[in-house]
Amino acid sequence: MRKIEKKGDQGLLSIYYTAGYPTLDSTVAIAKKLEESGADFLEIGFPYSDPVADGPTIQHSSEISLKNGMTVEILFEQLKDLRKHVSIPVYLMGYVNPLLQYGVERFCKACKSVGVDGIIVPDLPMYEYEELYKDIFEQNDVANIFIVTPQTSEDRIRKIDNLSNSFIYLLSSNATTGTELNVGDKTAAYFQRIKDLNLKSPIAIGFGISSKESFEQAVSYATGAIIGTAFVKLLTKDNYLDEIPHFIESIKA
Repeated sequence: MRKIEKKGDQGLLSIYYTAGYPTLDSTVAIAKKLEESGADFLEIGFPYSDPVADGPTIQHSSEISLKNGMTVEILFEQLKDLRKHVSIPVYLMGYVNPLLQYGVERFCKACKSVGVDGIIVPDLPMYEYEELYKDIFEQNDVANIFIVTPQTSEDRIRKIDNLSNSFIYLLSSNATTGTELNVGDKTAAYFQRIKDLNLKSPIAIGFGISSKESFEQAVSYATGAIIGTAFVKLLTKDNYLDEIPHFIESIKA
């Protein structure tokens, strides 16, 4: 498992995009170009017909991906040569329904075989993970990435930190994806509260990161930040692969 190391505030950039969007066979080409352009780790979404936590841009990308014919089976087939092209950590992100339909053990074994480092499943309850799936994940060296929200109690955050063997995904707000991050006093206090817990796990902040300014605000409190909607919008351009280096540079330069 490739690790995201916690070494102070490193300013790591993660990019989220949906597998099978904009075209069915674009998944690995985008990953390769993102690493070449300076992304530090990747989150590849496996599409679902009812993505309730996502805003309209990512919902639309899931709809198009499904229309293009993307399935979990096809995604793993596409990723079988992933590690010939990509060396940075790669995580799959999606909802529990397709995970259960595919089979959790089968999914984790497939992740191990193609070199996927972990899975982010926001609607997988922690107690279910602990009781039913923790051993399967660990036997296949696949991390389960837990979500922390502004409402998560300190006791639960401490438990998440103890269970984590990768990073913790910190939601900037309770909004859906695509809502612009505004680090006002309330959000800043929330980020500072988490930072002051001195957790052993790296923290990556997601939801609403879309610009150099919002990225720098986020990574002043965390190891990394995640951009999704703003990048998925880029993929609507005909020359999206050529635009990726300019996009990453605009965030990290």
